Amino acid sequence: MPTENHRKLPAWADPEVPAARLDAQGLSRRGLLRRAGLFGAAFALGSAAPAAAAGRAPQTGGTDPELAWLVGDHHIHSVYSHDAKYTFSQLAQAGARYGLDWMVFNEHSNFGHARYGAELEHQEILKARAENPRQLIFQGLEWYIPAAEHCTVFSAPGRNEVNLLTQFELAYDGKLLGYSAGGPAHPDTPRNEAHAVKAIQWLAERKRTGFVDDVLVLANHPMRLGIDSPHEMRNWRDAAPGIVIGMEGAPGAQGGAIPGWKDNPNAQRGEYENAPSADSWPGYPTDAYVLYGGFDWVTATVGGLWDAMLSEGKLFTITSNSDVHRVVFDTWKNGDWLPGQNFDNTGHLPDPVNTTDYQPGGDFWPGQFSRTHVGVTRFGHHAVMDALRAGRVWVDHGHLLDGIDVRLKRADRTGAGATLGGRIVVRPGEKLELTVTVTTANRVNPHGILPKLAHVDVIRGAVRGPAADRDSWRAPDTRVAHTADVTGRTGTYTLRIPVVAGDEPFYVRLRGSDGNRGGAGYLGAGIDPYGPIAHEPGDGDPWIDTWFYTNPVFVDVTR
Repeated sequence: MPTENHRKLPAWADPEVPAARLDAQGLSRRGLLRRAGLFGAAFALGSAAPAAAAGRAPQTGGTDPELAWLVGDHHIHSVYSHDAKYTFSQLAQAGARYGLDWMVFNEHSNFGHARYGAELEHQEILKARAENPRQLIFQGLEWYIPAAEHCTVFSAPGRNEVNLLTQFELAYDGKLLGYSAGGPAHPDTPRNEAHAVKAIQWLAERKRTGFVDDVLVLANHPMRLGIDSPHEMRNWRDAAPGIVIGMEGAPGAQGGAIPGWKDNPNAQRGEYENAPSADSWPGYPTDAYVLYGGFDWVTATVGGLWDAMLSEGKLFTITSNSDVHRVVFDTWKNGDWLPGQNFDNTGHLPDPVNTTDYQPGGDFWPGQFSRTHVGVTRFGHHAVMDALRAGRVWVDHGHLLDGIDVRLKRADRTGAGATLGGRIVVRPGEKLELTVTVTTANRVNPHGILPKLAHVDVIRGAVRGPAADRDSWRAPDTRVAHTADVTGRTGTYTLRIPVVAGDEPFYVRLRGSDGNRGGAGYLGAGIDPYGPIAHEPGDGDPWIDTWFYTNPVFVDVTR
């Protein structure tokens, strides 16, 4: 008879489940788990209490633990959002089908959601958690940030998780309050931006007082409208350290420009089909409003805004997700309202009905295309949140990789080394070794393609400290420092890359792709010789242009 903990582990982590019952993905993940020394009892359910390390800085000095990687999606919409169409169970089942371990249902803010929908969905979540504890489900909110775009807000499971969301929604949501204006010339912009900072501080206070065990915020699709200015993103990050921890490096709606699918010659991946408006920050170039290799310009530009924030020496995590509303090549549509009903008085849309005709959509199911991998030492809700905050995160599209493990250590030292989100302390001129262990895809992805990694890039940037100009989006000392051609390599292999410390602190982060589409990076070949490029309008097949990105490892230099 399996133990209680083993019954709650994913099948691939449960020694009671024979290998013959696992699919190719499960076998690969079990192998990664065994190599990390976390198989079975060592990976038992850990969500009953918050981790003691919650909020603690990543370990330094080469003592970071071996990790197992849980796959998830923090941006999922169901019929409890006013503009989506799938039931909670349809989405949970899709997530399980595509190998997700954790999911955040972040429904759009709305009076109907706050008054009715949040509690109704909570009952479904409680039932799902009880029936399938192997799937870690969070309840969240897509917050309309005053003066800016959207954020995912979610907390650890607990007695107040719904109250936190609805109180926050009614008191701080930009759409519900009419605090949406954010253009530099609008008279309400200072008030609205200040209200966003107050909102984040309110969340931090709810955590500090124990109202909830933990709460996290991630900025969504930052360049879709160009209204998340650099100073706002820095203000959110700094308003309550450890609450706003990062952003979507790549948005959902990745099927938005599949050739021939939409009757729109200007279709773009991510549905990034906008131009600067009166609310946009005027410092962004007009060609920042499209995706590069499926990733937001903020992330994809080596030496751009993400690097500018990292160059301050502060972690800012990136994610990737589905933002699922309407799946591409789907035949479902919402049913009809009963007389007298609408979203404001029910908090949910009618359940969908299946038709024989394709319906409009540009999204993928959770886990079908976009994945966020978080490194944990145990299985549970709190472990996922701890890993996100610590920056133990890498993302991929199209199931490009089965796994990647990144460690940076002194060349003359033994031990695991610092991993993603962590930092080490070295002396000027000290020799380091960056080890990158890649596990290639061993099965066809949901599109029927066996992904093949072509190259791994090491990006290095200097850490300069706090930005003198909080609207700066350039990191002039960041560039691609090394590229490894891995064409044709399969299975699990390790790259060993020498790194030499200079006189100042720095960070390294990784990126790679299938090699199908690339060119000089946005800021030039001298900075990024072969980076992601924008596709032609209407011709953005996502399955043949897939990339992975990791979070950075920081290096502090002391004399």
